[in-house]
Amino acid sequence: MSVDSSQAIEELPKEFMQNPYEILARLRAAGPAHPVVFPHGAKVWLVTRYADVRQLLTDPRVSKDGLRANELFARHSGMETDEDEPGSIGVNDELTRHMLNSDPPRHTRLRSLVNQGLTPKRMEDSRPRLERAADELLDALDDGRPVVDLVAEFTKPMTITTICDVLGVPPQDKPLFHRWAAELVGAGQPAAVVEAASNNIIEYAKASIESKRVTPDDDMLSALVRGREVGDRLTSDELVGMFFLLTMAGHVTSMHSLTNAIHSLLTHPDELAKLRADMSLMRVAVDELLRFDSGVAVGTFRFTKEAITLGEVTIPAGEILALSMHSAHRDSSRYPDADRLDINRCPHSTLSFGHGTHYCVGAPLAKIQLEVSLTKLLTRFPDLRLAVDADELEWEKGALMRGLAKLPVSLS
Repeated sequence: MSVDSSQAIEELPKEFMQNPYEILARLRAAGPAHPVVFPHGAKVWLVTRYADVRQLLTDPRVSKDGLRANELFARHSGMETDEDEPGSIGVNDELTRHMLNSDPPRHTRLRSLVNQGLTPKRMEDSRPRLERAADELLDALDDGRPVVDLVAEFTKPMTITTICDVLGVPPQDKPLFHRWAAELVGAGQPAAVVEAASNNIIEYAKASIESKRVTPDDDMLSALVRGREVGDRLTSDELVGMFFLLTMAGHVTSMHSLTNAIHSLLTHPDELAKLRADMSLMRVAVDELLRFDSGVAVGTFRFTKEAITLGEVTIPAGEILALSMHSAHRDSSRYPDADRLDINRCPHSTLSFGHGTHYCVGAPLAKIQLEVSLTKLLTRFPDLRLAVDADELEWEKGALMRGLAKLPVSLS
């Protein structure tokens, strides 16, 4: 079955992320893929079942070429573009050509060079510094107030601190990164705002790169600038793109994942009690919390290079694919009783960090950050609880990520 232009296409509500799982369950039961209009206006093919999402993450008929994706995004969003010019969504092309938006062999080369800077040892070495950062943030929270917002005062600064620490960004510049990230990654931003933010990132990245050339330090950006002693290294434009990828995409997704994990535990008191009784479960609990309600709702956009058939559905060439990690993780054919949070589950082959060629290089660091943050928070505040009814919480509007705007809690 294919869908022609005369058939009605479902428009997802602007409040889709307030409760996406009911809609995703209906779509998953109805078929493997559906043309929908996302809240920001783009028509995409939403893929909902675990096996199909996992397979398409490595399918050679699927591309992530950033320039081509921008063109298709503009077309499927109804934007007017010159046939001789690539489509634009406001993001500077220097930022769209990073590793995440590249296909092999270019992606293979970029990933190999980035792996030199983001080594397992460098990520694990960050654990003591993250523990100190968490302690400092929690000290500031513990001032007797009846209610605090964990997004503004813990999950946001904690994730920004993580990225800035790894890249060697000065602490005083942290607020800039959150503002730019919100402008670049948040849904519904005017093109002029996105363009201004992307230009700001480019200028900041260039200045930081030049500074590391002159005065290198023991941080990831210095390692990326230095490159191999002999042979290939990242070009200046590639360094700018990588700086963008690691700072912007990295900290926003981590912030939402940490916030969602805290929310999931506070709204599932029996599971929270199990974890408090045995904190050695934290590592497997993190995997289950990411499965249950990750900050990554949909994989970054891909597109079909040729027609692809899933069951009875054929997705034409030149269509944007939205691979729903949220739906895949609630697929009971893969995870029995998938709508239930179970910190003892030990879910295998989750897709929160992708799969295959584009598996997130920073996944180990993201998990360390989650383990440290949750352990410190739950240990410091044994009576932590929501300060409002769960139904009163407001989720950010968008389609690719799910995260709370605020998480008001009582600490005692």
